[in-house]
Amino acid sequence: MKFEHLIEVNDPLNPLIDALSVEQVWRGLVLRAESPKLFVPHLDESQIDERSASGFRRRLRYGELVVEDRVELEPMRSVRYKVAAQQDIAESSLTMTIEQPTEDTLFVRFQYEDSHDAATDEANAMYDEFRRSAYVESDIDTIGMLRELAREGRLDALLN
Repeated sequence: MKFEHLIEVNDPLNPLIDALSVEQVWRGLVLRAESPKLFVPHLDESQIDERSASGFRRRLRYGELVVEDRVELEPMRSVRYKVAAQQDIAESSLTMTIEQPTEDTLFVRFQYEDSHDAATDEANAMYDEFRRSAYVESDIDTIGMLRELAREGRLDALLN
């Protein structure tokens, strides 16, 4: 399954939402990777067990399920989560890319991909539609959390 969608962060035509800077969005996306429990309420535990100049490796625990992934950071541009095949989990990835087509607009593109072949995708079509919907809701919540953290000044504090 390949799926992507775009969420508008700054809309110059909507005066009701506070504009966020690229730096605030970047820091928020990194915070989501480093402290996922802020963004994923049903996550029981998260540990970063290895860091490099370009990212880190994490272990996430959801009850009995443990997922290991690798987070790759392209500063001020993208955060990519890569999950290797493990137990009953297929190889997959999520890339969140900051896009600023004009000075006044700002978007985050969310791109999901798994390693299922076309036959598996066809067999899972109804399930995948549910997953797409859940992904969109989760991503909307992520941007909402970034707005809340920015309102509280927490993203700016992290920039200094």
